[in-house]
Amino acid sequence: MLVFTRKRNEAIMIGDGIEIRVLRVGRDGVRLGVSAPTAVAVHRREIYDQICEENRSAAGTAPAAHLLVERLRKIAGQTQAVAPIPEAEYKSIGS
Repeated sequence: MLVFTRKRNEAIMIGDGIEIRVLRVGRDGVRLGVSAPTAVAVHRREIYDQICEENRSAAGTAPAAHLLVERLRKIAGQTQAVAPIPEAEYKSIGS
């Protein structure tokens, strides 16, 4: 981990397009400003962790959908195996 010492209104750069600036230093914490291209997602760590957990949870439900399709086809008399649904397709189903 690289550690910096910065004062109010001083910044650090990450690559060519991400700037992190100290906006305020107070008793309760430090307020930072982040300037980044719109293609770069910027989240507080606790929000990022929630997003990751939701993505893992959503990805875990895809095989269950595949099994349901297979069971329904067997019930309908189609006993051939069903190929798994490509990831891009089942992600669009939930949208």
